[in-house]
This record gives sequence, C-alpha cells and structure tokens, in this order.
Amino acid sequence: MAASTNNPAGSTMVKVLCCVCGIPIDPNAANTCASCLASTSDITRGISTEVHLHQCRGCRRWHRGAGKWMGCDLESRELMSLCLANISGLKAKSKADKGVRLVDASWIWTEPHSMRLKVRLAVQKEVQAGTILQQSFLVEFIVRNQQCVDCAAEFRQGTWKSLVQVRQRVGHKRTFLYLEQLILKHGAHRGCLSIEAFKDGMDFYFPDKGKAARFICFLENVVPIKTKCSKKLIGTDDKSNVSNFKYTNLVEICTLCKDDLLYLPAKTARNMGNISQLVLVKNISNLIHFIDPLSGQTASMNAEQYWRDPLRPIITAARSRMTRFVVLGKEPVVLRRNVSKRTTSKKQKSKLAELTLAKEDDLGVNDVQYQDRSHVGYLMKSGDVAAGYDLKQAQFVHDEAEELRQAGKLPDVVVIRKLYGGEKRLWQLKRLDVDVTETALSLKARAAKNQEEADHMDEEDFMQEVEADKEMRQNMNLYKSAVVPQQPKNDEDDDEDDDDQQIRLEELLDALALDAGPDDEMEDAEGEDGNLAPGEYEEGEKAAKDGIKYIDREAARGIKEKDVAVPVTGGTFDKELDFDDL
Repeated sequence: MAASTNNPAGSTMVKVLCCVCGIPIDPNAANTCASCLASTSDITRGISTEVHLHQCRGCRRWHRGAGKWMGCDLESRELMSLCLANISGLKAKSKADKGVRLVDASWIWTEPHSMRLKVRLAVQKEVQAGTILQQSFLVEFIVRNQQCVDCAAEFRQGTWKSLVQVRQRVGHKRTFLYLEQLILKHGAHRGCLSIEAFKDGMDFYFPDKGKAARFICFLENVVPIKTKCSKKLIGTDDKSNVSNFKYTNLVEICTLCKDDLLYLPAKTARNMGNISQLVLVKNISNLIHFIDPLSGQTASMNAEQYWRDPLRPIITAARSRMTRFVVLGKEPVVLRRNVSKRTTSKKQKSKLAELTLAKEDDLGVNDVQYQDRSHVGYLMKSGDVAAGYDLKQAQFVHDEAEELRQAGKLPDVVVIRKLYGGEKRLWQLKRLDVDVTETALSLKARAAKNQEEADHMDEEDFMQEVEADKEMRQNMNLYKSAVVPQQPKNDEDDDEDDDDQQIRLEELLDALALDAGPDDEMEDAEGEDGNLAPGEYEEGEKAAKDGIKYIDREAARGIKEKDVAVPVTGGTFDKELDFDDL
C-alpha cells in the first residue's frame, strides 16, 4: 500500500510502508525502516570475537608475526594496535569491499591471572544507501605462552656467535663486583645470552658480533682495558660464498685496583704534574686516578699510557695487607687562602688532617702510637676505626722504595678509608644472573668452602669501599634494605660534622625485590606500603595516559558480548580509529 504527499514544488513523493512495523518510509531495496533493519541486521558477522595472542614468558614480549617480537605494557596503545591487527574480518579485503569502519576501542578489566585480554569495539557499516548502522561487541584475546627466538637461544648449546672474555690478573674480585654494578646501572648486558663467572673474570656470550662490539665499547668507557680478537671458522658455503665464524674477544683489565699503593718512577711522577712518587689509587674509570695521601694532590693516567709501561703496586689492596687503626686524635691542617679574613670558613678548610693512631690489636697491650697526615683525615673523629697500611712492618719489592722505608723517609702509616662497620646496612645491591662453571662445581668440599669464604670477604671489602666513597656510589644503584635501621641522630656542631662520604637515606632507591621467583613476579605490584614497582601502573592508568578508554571492574559486569545495532543519526560516518601508524 502506498501513500503520496505533495511538496511545495507541486511534485508528488511516493511513500511505502515498512514491511515489519508499517510506518511510512522512503522506498528502498528492503522496504524496511532503519530501526527494523538495525534490529534484524548483524554488521559484525565475519569478525572474529576470539583471538589467540602469543607472549614469551621469559622476556614478556608479544609475537607480531613473521618471527618479530615487540615489547609493550598492558593497556598500552601499542598492545591495542597489536590486538586489532590480529582480528580477522575487521579490515576490508579489497578496495571494492567497503567492509566495516572501526570508530571506537576500549580496554575491559580482566583478572590479572586469567591470561585473557578483553576489548570492546564499536564499528559502523552502510547497509543500504543512506542507512548507516553502528554496533558494539566484545573481543576476547587468549594469551598463550610461546618462547621467542632470543630466549630459546639461551637454552641451546653453541648458539652464541661472539664471546667476550673479561679477565683481571689479581687475587680478588672487587673490580668485577664494581663492574657488575656499572653493567646493571647502564643495562649493558641486554642482549647477552648467558654469563659465566670464573676465578679471575667473567665470560659474556652474545648472539651476534655487533652486540659484543657494543659491550666492549661500554667497557672501554668505564675501565682501562686492552683487547685481543680472534675468530674460528665453523662452516662455509662455497656456492654462495658465505662463511660462518665464531668470534672470541679477550678483554684484559689493568691490574691496578682502588686503594693500591704505588711508588711511581721519577719520570712518570714529573709527567703527572710533579706529584709525589708515593701515591694511592683513588679510583678506576676509563682513567686511573691517583692521590698523594700526604698532600691530597691528584693526578690521572689514561689507558694508553698505562699499557705502554704498566705499573706494579708495592702493596695491593688485599685484606691481609690492611691493618685496622683506632683514631685517638685529630688536628686539622688549615690552609688560609685569604689572609685578610680573620677566620677560615668551612669551605676553605683542607681535607688534610694530622691523625694520632694506634693499632686496634695493640690496645691494652702497648702504648705504640703513630702520627701522620692523611687525605681522609677530615672524616675522622676520636674513636673511629680506619683501614690503612703499616709501612713500618711492610717489605717492598721495589728497591728504591725499600731503601726509603728503611731510612725512615716514608710515613709509618698510610690511611686508606674510614670504616663505618655494622652487619645491618640500610642498603643493598642488585646482582647479575651469573651461571656457575663446572670447574667451580667440581671443587672438593674444603676447597669450595674456602672459595666461598674468600668470595664473602671480597664482597664485604667491596661494601666497605662503597660506604666510604660517595663518588663511586654515583655510578651505582643502591636500594633500601628490607629492614632499614634508624640512623643515629648527630647532635654535634655542624663544624664538626664534615663526613660527606657516609651513605644517606636519600641516596637509596625503592622497590627492589630480591630472589623473586616466577610466582612472585605475577603477584600484585603493590607492596606492603602500597607503593608500585617501577614501570607498573594502576588499573586504567596506562590506558588513560595513552588516550584509550578503560572499563573498570564494576562497569565490566554489565557489558554484553554483543549489542543490538542502532542507526547512526545524520547518516554520516564517524571518524575512523586507526592504530596502524604505531
């Protein structure tokens, strides 16, 4: 049945009745109004609502396809782009096929351990001329575990292409403990397949030559080294003229360590600013820094100068060569830089001080005391314990230094650093995941126990070095310990409190979970104090940061799997949502 109406122009427009509800409408191919057409149409037909995603359990990266893996956070824009790319039927197969138009996408809350991701999509499609429908539906992504190529290579033997062998010919491991902290702070071990520890060094295995070269470049910037490279032919293809090599890089670190005592040759001392021949190694970086313990004068030497004529210490910084001294008194050595001032300010005070010392073992036994200048004297107070070298009882291999010692022209004591002591420290360090070699595992019980005690002593000595050197701590990440002891309040005068090397609570970082297993890593990021771990976000925080809608836990309960299609008012498409440019 048809109806006609007259328009102002005098022409007649024919109306037809909807075959479902019977209201007058403009004629169309289906003879159905937009509301009835929306209630009977499903524009999401052909779009998958259940998709599988693969994530590597080791590195937590997501599989993109074609052997490519990408790292992205939950609720992030990058992960949304990956999810949309895996939905079949969402994009048009050809230019002639218009398909559906994606206009909105939002994350839906899921249980943290459900291995599920849910996304609510809104699509539009023109079902007939002038009629555009919009429909919202839910897509569920099932997360499956799949090992990526890089993680799989870690568990296979012989997959490495380049080996970096780092060695130092000394009797302790303090240098490698410091190097380990530098590697962790700068992330230089990323891309390394495995790390093995030996008595005199460490081995780093890399999957290609480029990553090994970058690691060696990092070592050149932090310690004085010299390298030696070699390669071994594994196989060759004569037809394509392609050969497979394995590269081995031997990196040798200079034998000088922090707090070593040296007697420089006269020519070397003159070339370094006419410094005293008796010097201490202050610290090691890409340069070797020396300091005169009696005057505080400093000098440095680069790696090229050292390897041209290597220096040998007269006393190595080993625990067996150090002596514990108790400070009995201190007399500051004041340097007046401006004689017109009546008093010398705190900044004008020299770090030198005249210390009166006694051996800790001699207290109550004899009254032998030593009085010498020290470059760390400003840190000391009466009753403090310091570590140093007793040159009066030492014997030097260097002939000239031994003659001066016997003649009494060298100081009796060289103080190295102040000992802060205490088994309970308010800080702790992170360690690399290092594999123990078979040689170390094959040691007998007594030898293994001795090796364990030696490693523990090296760690304790390294901790004492960190406590007493603020400049050294700037290159490391120190974390708060589980139980932070209260720092004692110092009620003394500010002029007496000159200790700028002690570790302050403000220097420490939060949220370090040591010895965390796989189950601990999947726990809620919030700790006992309610703080989140670095890189973690609250629910919906990451989505809001990336400009994506997020449906929280309460609202997710009322979400339907598929809504009924509704006609779009105005008959025009909304702006299409595109994540392809990410």
